[in-house]
Amino acid sequence: MQALWLENNQLQLRTDIPTPEPAPGEALIRVLRAGICNTDLELIKGYYPYTGIIGHEFVGVVEQGADHLINQRVVGEINAACGYCRFCRRGQPTHCENRTVLGIVNRHGAFAEYLSLPIKNLHPVPENVSTEVATFTEPLAAALEIQAQVKISSDDRVLLVGDGKLGQLIAQTLALTGCELLVVGRHEDKLVNLAARGIKTGLADSVIDKYFDIAVDCTGNPEGFATARRGLRPRGTLILKSTYAGNLSLDASSLVVDEITLIGSRCGSFVPALELLATAKVDVDYLIDDSYPLCQGLAAFEKAKTKGVLKVLLEMN
Repeated sequence: MQALWLENNQLQLRTDIPTPEPAPGEALIRVLRAGICNTDLELIKGYYPYTGIIGHEFVGVVEQGADHLINQRVVGEINAACGYCRFCRRGQPTHCENRTVLGIVNRHGAFAEYLSLPIKNLHPVPENVSTEVATFTEPLAAALEIQAQVKISSDDRVLLVGDGKLGQLIAQTLALTGCELLVVGRHEDKLVNLAARGIKTGLADSVIDKYFDIAVDCTGNPEGFATARRGLRPRGTLILKSTYAGNLSLDASSLVVDEITLIGSRCGSFVPALELLATAKVDVDYLIDDSYPLCQGLAAFEKAKTKGVLKVLLEMN
């Protein structure tokens, strides 16, 4: 089959990859669409030592291994857990000690004609959700994980730093809480998309020091972290929602003095994400900048690297 293969920080299009044979309890999925995200770009830069097929945001059709899902469109949670380690027993499979992660850790990913995942990871796509829209299920679930970790209400002042692909989704999900929300970024053309949806936006200099109860950094860079930290009040909560490619320097003493709660945030549940997409409470159509067939996958990655570009999709059919 055809696939995008990463090895030694080099991405190549290969046509000699065997179609996966699903293990017991897994399904074979024919991929329809897949989205390129910042984690994929960082993997190429060496963020994590990975060799294989990359990609983890996808929509596909089940062809084998799950009778109740055969011929249905599905999305899939990317962490394949063992089911018996201490984290799995605690109901925390995303931290399974033996997990594989689609297109990231020891499991071939979605930039291919086929992939395999545990049946328990799969979720049917509602009929009223298009295939293109459904490719946003994984990042939207990640955005919603913030609210699974921290209760946010209309009484909270929330600062979101970052106006990229994930920031756009986080902003829309936070806005649904009714909180006092400010989204800051570097790109007026991206911020205007949120402003058009009634979300207050600005540049870093619009952040009032120590004003916010909760600050979310989804920039993955030191400047974004510093802005989020600066805006946070004592005993506030700082949420890190990004792929940090290098080491991050921070003033640990100030975190202690201000008694800051620091939370890392990663993958989320697909069920609430699919509900938001099915009810059109979150808009993702405007985030799609371009689509490429898989055979032009290398060109798609070049486009995804381009400054200002949001989501680029790969079409497998």
